[in-house]
Amino acid sequence: MERQVIVVGGGASGMTAAIMAARQGAKVILLEHMDRVGKKLLSTGNGRCNLTNLTVNRNCYHCSQQEFPMKVLKRFGVEDTLNFFHGLGIVVKNKNGYIYPNSEQAAAVLDLFRMELERRQIQVMTGCQIRKLMYRKKQGFLACTSLGDFGGDALILATGSRAAPVTGSDGSGYELAESFGHQIVTPLPALVQLCCREKYFKQLAGIRCEARVSLLSCGKILAEDKGEVQLTDYGISGIPTFQVSRFASVALAQKKPVKAVLDFFPSRSRRETEDFLKERAKLLPHLRSQDFLTGVFHKKLATVLVRLADIPKELPVKTVKEVSWQRLAGQIKAFEAEVTATKSFDQAQVCCGGVDTGEICGETLESRLVPGLYLTGELLDVDGICGGYNLQWAWSTGCLAGIYGGGGKI
Repeated sequence: MERQVIVVGGGASGMTAAIMAARQGAKVILLEHMDRVGKKLLSTGNGRCNLTNLTVNRNCYHCSQQEFPMKVLKRFGVEDTLNFFHGLGIVVKNKNGYIYPNSEQAAAVLDLFRMELERRQIQVMTGCQIRKLMYRKKQGFLACTSLGDFGGDALILATGSRAAPVTGSDGSGYELAESFGHQIVTPLPALVQLCCREKYFKQLAGIRCEARVSLLSCGKILAEDKGEVQLTDYGISGIPTFQVSRFASVALAQKKPVKAVLDFFPSRSRRETEDFLKERAKLLPHLRSQDFLTGVFHKKLATVLVRLADIPKELPVKTVKEVSWQRLAGQIKAFEAEVTATKSFDQAQVCCGGVDTGEICGETLESRLVPGLYLTGELLDVDGICGGYNLQWAWSTGCLAGIYGGGGKI
């Protein structure tokens, strides 16, 4: 008898799982509660769809079970994914290791996925609300939905996380996983902006600059990253901020104090920065202090740095004492801000937390609690850094779950 597979969730991992299960010869039905599949995929890479990254190692992923992500990615990695894309008709381009579709259009990628779903005769049910999922030992799975009841030999949960709920990731998958006995590591916003207490951020809003962001709590460095930071009226944003944000989420959830330290001169040491300021003072003794950093930093940032160093703005540079240059170097190299919160799930790209991966088989994505149940993508307690890693996680988990859920094997 033909194997029946139910896939719940029509995002990147869900569509991938459905296609791979159908390629094993299974009859597949894909249930999606939004009015169309793949909505979140359209926003990835700012609409250009950063499909994956050629550099993948354990530092690219965070998980309570540290070895779990690489166990999965060794089973179905980047090369396997590129072959999968080729089979869909997606031509890719390499931009310094970041892999994009040649068209740089997420919409084109989604179009090819839809064409493959149709070609594989996968029944796609949109606007389908899940009311209840059940497992019966001799009869398999039953999905009770707003559009009817559907039975299957295997069930693949690919419902996503709580991040970006406008795209369909409303967190409903956590309850579905719990209904089968799975434990949930508390989901928190990740790859998200950080809110800071200091009032001077309103003055700095709109500035983009190269900086290193270090996140500290209780005297320990939680994480750090370097790149273009965006200063906003509420705090800090930009890729380096996103990369460290999940650690802020966790610490804040534990009621721990969190501090962001920005280094606005990451190419120079503290001593080199002090020497630079002293040499600049000798070169430009005629300037007023408020103009001293003009041409070095954005004018609004320069004004705040000088003020925080307690240097009177009208003071001639030639009269500034050496200790003041030391204070200014300290502000440039270690600009402190108290992190009070992250932005909400609405702004987060992904979540940290999710289904406990200790209850999932890393080779197949099958539940260790319920045979025939597979869980994929952002639903799991795995979050990647920026750069195509979360989509790679979607492809790898979706493909493995689809292959084994569809009755095949690697």
